[in-house]
Amino acid sequence: MKIKEKEFEELFEELKALSAQLGAVVRFEKGDFKGGYCLLKESKVIVINKGAALQRKVIILSMALKELGVDQVYLSPRLREIIDEMAETS
Repeated sequence: MKIKEKEFEELFEELKALSAQLGAVVRFEKGDFKGGYCLLKESKVIVINKGAALQRKVIILSMALKELGVDQVYLSPRLREIIDEMAETS
């Protein structure tokens, strides 16, 4: 599936909203790391490298959401397909 740059911005916002819906905090940090999902004192946290390209941020967020479990949440078929595809891209 080919995604345009403008679509990545919209997709990124949708994924951040979905993260909040699932009770996860998305944090953007500087450092030498890829990012991903973790539990921090029983809080769900998705850490994303602030310096990563937008496409990389979408991939990391998709992988984290897949790990969090989006099976029980209603997603548009397109968003579900994108999450599945991005999570496999890693």
